[in-house]
Amino acid sequence: MNAIAPALAVVAAIFLIAPMAVIVPMSFSTAISFEFPPPGYWIGYYKEYFSSGPWLDATANSFIIASACMLLTLALALPAAFGYARYRFFGKGAFNLLMLLPIIVPGVISALGYYGLFSLAHLVGTHIGMIIAHTVLCVPVAFLVIAAALKGFDRNLERAAMSAGAGPLRTFFFVTLPVLRPGILIGGLFAFLHSFNEAVVAIFIAGRDASTLPKKMFESIRLESDPVIAVVSTLLTGAVLIGVLIAFPFRPRA
Repeated sequence: MNAIAPALAVVAAIFLIAPMAVIVPMSFSTAISFEFPPPGYWIGYYKEYFSSGPWLDATANSFIIASACMLLTLALALPAAFGYARYRFFGKGAFNLLMLLPIIVPGVISALGYYGLFSLAHLVGTHIGMIIAHTVLCVPVAFLVIAAALKGFDRNLERAAMSAGAGPLRTFFFVTLPVLRPGILIGGLFAFLHSFNEAVVAIFIAGRDASTLPKKMFESIRLESDPVIAVVSTLLTGAVLIGVLIAFPFRPRA
């Protein structure tokens, strides 16, 4: 029985990693379109990506929008999670449903709604419009993660700090926040990745000036089988892996 769990973990890891065994070699392929196994290897498509204005602009837009979305999401989800997890109030169930509504509604429906609303507000094709739309979509994810972390938090730690003379703010920053930091980091990371990878809403409201990397990838694969997409996928996977290792370094058990 003890060997079943590690075996299932290995199978799941192989299932998740297997696509990269195809994508990474294709990013170094000499073929003019998607072909596996590659007929040859070079770094020409990497040079094309790093010298292409449209690809780099879309990448920069994605980083700007996702970073702003992450900060705004945490600013909204953190107090909402604290209020939901720690207080009793009328309509608590309805509040929880309201917080989760953006991920319940199909993405296409949300995109159509944003397009109609933002057209009236002249926010279509702007970074602000994309940040607002992505924040609404990311808040439920961060809210769930932070609320789950709060439910497992031992409030006796806060009571002990306050009994020792610490005020509410000092208790929050020196006791509560360090304990909840992993949950907050995970919520922020999920918000960043959700915004960075979101394509449906971006296709509807990003326009040309706020075009994101997923939108650019969709347009590229729709018009032509451009192997630069494999380069982008490889770079994004490597960046996410490095980011996770930095945020959550592996510490072997003593």
